[in-house]
Amino acid sequence: MIQKNPDDQQRHKNPLFLWMTAFLFSCLCWTPAWADSLDQQQLVEKSKHTLESFMEDPNFTWFQDHVKDAKALLIIPQQLKAAFWVGVDGGSGVLVARDAETGDWSEPVFYNLGGVSFGFQFGGEASEVIIMARTQGAVEKLYASSFKIGGDAAVAAGPYGAGAEGATSANLNADFLSFSRSKGVYAGISLEGSIIHVNDEANKAYYGKKVRPVDILVIKSVNNEHSAGLRKAIATATK
Repeated sequence: MIQKNPDDQQRHKNPLFLWMTAFLFSCLCWTPAWADSLDQQQLVEKSKHTLESFMEDPNFTWFQDHVKDAKALLIIPQQLKAAFWVGVDGGSGVLVARDAETGDWSEPVFYNLGGVSFGFQFGGEASEVIIMARTQGAVEKLYASSFKIGGDAAVAAGPYGAGAEGATSANLNADFLSFSRSKGVYAGISLEGSIIHVNDEANKAYYGKKVRPVDILVIKSVNNEHSAGLRKAIATATK
């Protein structure tokens, strides 16, 4: 007979754990029915500003030099994290992918990202996050309605700070590299195990009809002129 860890049982009965878990899933799965394209337009604009600020930040020289090699970028203008032993994080963003034949960047797909973590961690944090998909296989993982990074596809923190240009870490072979800028104090969390979930309602609001990621990224059956600014910023960054 398999013995359950008493600490695990107690942890899952903890009201704080239950509340924080519920909060996470509300972030991942709930989009208000009244959401309209204006909400998504604002998120696209914020994503553009996040990318441009990363391209100007001297701490992200490795990102600036290698973003041209990315197969796709998931840009999250604000990811919120909070923890008291149990940690949760959540945020919304857009994914854009490069056409392997033309080199053009796709229309944005809207996603939510969140995770739960355990261990020594306290505090709160607001971050800007960019996740770089380094392989075509990593991009294809994102076609699913939800995907857990760090499972079938590895995720690692991208090089940061002075001297990052010469980074040769084995982490650079990961399917996904994450880059973040934070405001706040936080310890002990990473994107390992986080869930990326397609925001179907946001995609529907932005494009005027129900669409899947593959419709936007591969079939290219929809477009929104509003995304031109974001795609131009990405094209400029990846020259």
